[in-house]
Amino acid sequence: MASNVNQPQAAGTRSGGSSFTAQSGWIVFAAIMMIFSGAMAILEGISAIAKDDLFVRTTNYTFQFNLTSWGWIHLILGIIVLLAGCALFSGALWARAVGVILVGLSLIANFMWVPYNPFWAIVLIAIDIFVIYALCTPARSGTSTARS
Repeated sequence: MASNVNQPQAAGTRSGGSSFTAQSGWIVFAAIMMIFSGAMAILEGISAIAKDDLFVRTTNYTFQFNLTSWGWIHLILGIIVLLAGCALFSGALWARAVGVILVGLSLIANFMWVPYNPFWAIVLIAIDIFVIYALCTPARSGTSTARS
């Protein structure tokens, strides 16, 4: 009875014997940051659509677009990024691939958003870079073996 108390379980099994995929810390971090980034993009989009004169843009910037259209772009992209962040908790490989693509698009959109809200755009760009790194990091096994 006491012989099996301190023995670790095999990787990928629970006490019931069913297999599961363990989420790495990077994937959980990426999922939470994608949900956060998506929610912030949704708020950016709503504020750009509702109050078109709220943002002050710099003059002579290379990318000059209508602020209302940027609001719709951020709103739609934010909803999709938020949903992809929720899908990452399932552990599916497709969710990681879709996450990298969507966060890359979010990174580009935030780069082009710099003249309207520079500080927040740079913060979201940094978050997007960390999320892409987290999604591209290979999952490691939870057990370690000693080398002889």
